[in-house]
Amino acid sequence: MMGLITVGLIYAVIGIFQHGSIGATIALFIVAYFFRSMTIEISDMELKWYFGFGFPRKRVPLSEVVSAEVVRNSAWNGWGIHFTSRGWLYNVSGYGAVCVTLRNGKRFCLGSDEPEALARELVKLQ
Repeated sequence: MMGLITVGLIYAVIGIFQHGSIGATIALFIVAYFFRSMTIEISDMELKWYFGFGFPRKRVPLSEVVSAEVVRNSAWNGWGIHFTSRGWLYNVSGYGAVCVTLRNGKRFCLGSDEPEALARELVKLQ
């Protein structure tokens, strides 16, 4: 099955190159490379997260975090960085996330392979 998917992707890329969309293909690969992973770090003072090489880098003082709730995103919410009904979503894969609420009422969600562990750590450090 995986071989069939790989062959399909190869044919899709060849088709894009044959139709003169080389620039679009290169741009797609660059964006995919930068957003290939997301790192979430919790220190004694702050929560920070960033994609790939460290851009964009976001940080929030832990003293501003009021709550952290495990949520499940739908396929409709997708991946990447965008605004949802729960606030900004930062996600690279999967559907699990932690919705963080700040003292000022703003909310954002961080996608995670281990959302329960992330939420537990944030609640423990409040």
